[in-house]
Amino acid sequence: MKRLSGKVAIITGGARGIGKTTAQKFLAEGAAVAIWDIDETAGQAATTELKHQGGELRFYKVNTSDLSAATEAAAQVVSDFGKIDILVNNAGITRDASMKKMSEQQWQQVIDVNLTGVFNCTKAVSPYMAEQQSGRILNAASVVAHNGNFGQTNYVATKAGVIGMTKVWAREFGRKGITVNAVAPGFIQTEMVETIPAEFLTQLKDKTPLGRMGNTDDIANAYLFLASDEASFITGTVLNVDGGLVL
Repeated sequence: MKRLSGKVAIITGGARGIGKTTAQKFLAEGAAVAIWDIDETAGQAATTELKHQGGELRFYKVNTSDLSAATEAAAQVVSDFGKIDILVNNAGITRDASMKKMSEQQWQQVIDVNLTGVFNCTKAVSPYMAEQQSGRILNAASVVAHNGNFGQTNYVATKAGVIGMTKVWAREFGRKGITVNAVAPGFIQTEMVETIPAEFLTQLKDKTPLGRMGNTDDIANAYLFLASDEASFITGTVLNVDGGLVL
């Protein structure tokens, strides 16, 4: 039997990168998938691309930084699919600058998506999981939440916050049959790291015990495991998928 057979999953930021690969893997393992993304063009393209492998897949244009939008979208997913079993809070952005140069707008944009967005989606989805006494909530943290990173005051603050929220929610939702975990990727080959200078990426590879950057499959596989029944007794944890970079 497929590992997610009969499950319904929401993947935020599912139009590209790690989110898209996660949607692909969840579909292959029998899940019905709702992609939430603010980029309608990319979302429709991803849906068209992934539909060929079978399974039920729908795209919803959602601004996760807006609680009312997340609430309406969650209700629509339940109407369309009948339930919600898995929420992958994957959506995230960067607006890098040193503390000296970072604008209030750069700070707030990242907070709105990476931190408030995770709160909003969990706030919207968790009541449905509580009602059915089961669910998996998976949050995107980052290796930089552990060690910091130059020029990422905003991003690091959000990812450290996500780890804290993950632990709180694991305590709050456990008696409702809901597990809450975070995945902390290292530096992954996605569009988000394309702006990082090549020299810095080479240094990162040199510092990583496995000697390479990760790929989207590495992170999607972690989400898949934590979403499956195999991880039913794991909650409140942060799974580092970073090639050993934090060692």
